[in-house]
Amino acid sequence: MNRHLVSGFLAAFFAATVSANPAPDCRLSRYQDGAPLNIAGFKGKVAYVDFWASWCGPCLQSFPFMAETYKDFKPKGFELIAVNLDEEREGADAFLAKQPVDFTIASDPEGDCPRQFDVQAMPSSFLIDRKGNIRHVHLGFREKDKAEIRAQIEALLNEP
Repeated sequence: MNRHLVSGFLAAFFAATVSANPAPDCRLSRYQDGAPLNIAGFKGKVAYVDFWASWCGPCLQSFPFMAETYKDFKPKGFELIAVNLDEEREGADAFLAKQPVDFTIASDPEGDCPRQFDVQAMPSSFLIDRKGNIRHVHLGFREKDKAEIRAQIEALLNEP
């Protein structure tokens, strides 16, 4: 009985992580200059939207991986948007000084976008296909998940 329960749970979890739900069209600000930014603006590209904060240890661990992934896949139509959720800018400034990156950093101190995405953990990452649908969700960051995430990105980039 327990094996069937676990199998059912795993099947439900897998389906939930790969079903195509439209990504919320959040309104954000580009961190560097405050320019308006919205998630829908990345339609037509595969996008990885990551929610992070300066106090989050796994977020610090994820940034080198995201920087490398962005560099590798950007020429193929990949975008990465890291949405900072710090209420005060000083923490994010110090974090980014230690982890300089080339991908888009956005801010949402009011927390509207994570509510729309129903963020449940830090970091939380959402992989969005070219049509604007959420295809994969990753809660937290673990070294062992890096190959899987890269394979998911590659698969979405290979879709028409």
